[in-house]
Amino acid sequence: MQSTQLRLVKGNMPINSGPRPLEAILQRNALFPVFQPIIKLDDGAVYAHEALIRGPQGSALHTPDKLLIAAVQEGLSYELETACVAATLSSWGRLKTAGRLFVNISAEALIKAFDSRGREGLLHWIQDFHVIPRMLVLEITEHERVENMDRLAEVVNEVRSAGLSLALDDFGDGRSSLRLWSQIKPEVVKIDKYFTRNISAHGDKLKTIQALQQIANIFGTALVAEGIETAEDLRVLRDVGIEYGQGYFLGRPEGSPLQTLPEEPRRVLAERQVAVLPELGRISQGGHLRSLSLLKAPTVTPDTNNDTLARIFLENPVLHAVAVLQGERPVGIINRVQFMNEYTKLYYREVWGRKPCVVHANSEPRLIEREHSVDELVGILTSQDQRYLSDGFIATENGRYVGLGTGDQLVRSVTETRIEAARHANPLTFLPGNIPITQHIERLLKKQACFVACYADLNHFKPYNDYYGYWRGDEMIRLLARIAMEQCDSQRDFLGHVGGDDFILLFQSTDWRERCERLVAEFAERASALFDDNARVAGGIEAEDRHGVRRFFPCTTLSIGAVVVDGQHFTRAEDVANLAAMAKHEAKLSTTGLHETVLA
Repeated sequence: MQSTQLRLVKGNMPINSGPRPLEAILQRNALFPVFQPIIKLDDGAVYAHEALIRGPQGSALHTPDKLLIAAVQEGLSYELETACVAATLSSWGRLKTAGRLFVNISAEALIKAFDSRGREGLLHWIQDFHVIPRMLVLEITEHERVENMDRLAEVVNEVRSAGLSLALDDFGDGRSSLRLWSQIKPEVVKIDKYFTRNISAHGDKLKTIQALQQIANIFGTALVAEGIETAEDLRVLRDVGIEYGQGYFLGRPEGSPLQTLPEEPRRVLAERQVAVLPELGRISQGGHLRSLSLLKAPTVTPDTNNDTLARIFLENPVLHAVAVLQGERPVGIINRVQFMNEYTKLYYREVWGRKPCVVHANSEPRLIEREHSVDELVGILTSQDQRYLSDGFIATENGRYVGLGTGDQLVRSVTETRIEAARHANPLTFLPGNIPITQHIERLLKKQACFVACYADLNHFKPYNDYYGYWRGDEMIRLLARIAMEQCDSQRDFLGHVGGDDFILLFQSTDWRERCERLVAEFAERASALFDDNARVAGGIEAEDRHGVRRFFPCTTLSIGAVVVDGQHFTRAEDVANLAAMAKHEAKLSTTGLHETVLA
C-alpha cells in the first residue's frame, strides 16, 4: 500500500525548530476516522457511512474544528485534507465494510488533487487502499464560497467518469449554493441540520424541506436529512418521503461501522403510526395582485385636454377610469361617470374643451403594487375613503404604471382569498381546515394505519350565539379549540376545525376514549363561565329555536361521535368523514356526550 506519510515544507522556519502541533500530527500519521451511518428511511437498512476525522485522543487537536483552525494557522489546509482522505481510505480498506463511504473534501482540495494526480492517478491512488471507486462518495464541504465553479464542474465530470459519486454537504447553511447544486448535479444532497432539527414542531421548516424535494426531483438528486435526534423528527421526515437520514438518533460516529440499525429507531421506522405534520403558525397569505387580470387602459398626462380625454372614453366604452401619469408615475385618476357628467353639460366643450383635464382628477388615487398580497389589501376595503369602489385602483410595478383594476375585482379577490385560506387554516382558531384534514386522513389510509376518527359538535350553540352575540360565540369556539388541543398528543393526534362549531379529531393515541371523556367533561365545566349568573342557576337560557319558537335551552355542552378505523378497509377520506358525522348524530342523543360506532 502506498504510504500516507506527507512531506511538509517548513517555509522560513529555523532548521532546529520543532514541528508545529498539526504538522507533528501529520508527520506521525496520527489522524484516525470514525464512521456515522446513513440510513434508508423506508426500510431501516444501513445505506452508507460518513467518515469523520479525529486527531489524537486527549490532545488539543482531537476535534475537527480545532484541526481546521490549526490548518489555517499553520498554512496546511490542503495537506490536512489530503491526510484526512488518506487516513479514511486506509481504515475503510482494512475494515472491508459493505456499503458506500462518504468522504469530506473541499472543492479547492478536489481541484488541486485532480490537477496534481490526474484522473488515472487519482483512481489508482484510491485503489491502492483497496477501496472500490464506485463505492466512494466525495462529499463537497464548503468553508468558503467556491472560487472557480466552472473548473470544479470539469473536475467533477472527470471524477464521475471514473466511477465516483458526488454529494453536497450541509445544503442550506449559507455556503452551499443552488448554483453549485445545479452545476455539478450531485447524486446526493445533505440537508443542513438546522432545517431538520425539531422539524416536528416547525411548519416553516417542513415547507422548506418540501421545496427542496421539488428541486431534488428536477435534478434527480437523493436527499439525506442530517441532524435527526428524536423519534418525532424521524417520523415526520420518513412520512414526507425523505430517502435517507443521519443523526445521533440513528447512530453516533464510532470507530467500527454500524451493521444494524439500533432497536429504537428501527421500531419507529417500522411502526404504522403516521406523523402529525406541523402546520404553519399563521394563515397562508396567498392571492397576489399579480394573479388579477388588469385592464391595459390608455393614459393621459396633466396637460391632456378635456376633448382628448372625452374621445378616449368614447372609444373605450368599458373603461371606468383613466390614470393620469407624470412620466411613468401615476399622479391621479379620473372617473368616467363623473367626467362625462360634466363634459356633456351645456357649453362645457366650448369653454373647457381645450383646458387640461387634470382639474377632474382624484389626486390621491389608490396605488397598489402588483407584488402585494390581496389579503394585505383588506385595509382598503374597510377604510373611510370608499372612492375605490367607483374609481377602482391603479396597479404599479416598482412604482411604474401597469394597468387599472376595478373595486369589484378587489372585493372579489380578497373574498376568494379568505375563503381559500380558510380551507387550509380556520381564521378563528388557526387550526387546520378542510384540506389539511382530508390530506391527513388520506395519509393514514395510505399507510393502512389504525386510528379513531372523531367528530365533535356543540349542543345548543345557535341559541347561545343568538342570545349573547357572535363575539361570545366565537369565544366559546376558541375555548373548545384550546381544550381539544390540551387533550391531543401533538405527535400522534390531529385536530382540525371544519368550520363553525364542528371539529375533527384523528386519534392514534390508544387512550383516545379517556381523552374524549376528559374533553367533554372539561368543556362542560369551563363553558359554564361564559353564561351569566342567572343562566348558570337556571341551567340554561330562553331563546328562539330554528322555527322562531321561544323555548328553554340547556347550557351548551359537547358531543363527540367516534369511529374506530382500520386503514386496510378504507380508501377514501370522504367515507371516513361521513361515518364520523353519522356517529356525531348518535352522540347528540347520548346522555354521556360520547358515542362509539363499531364497524362490523
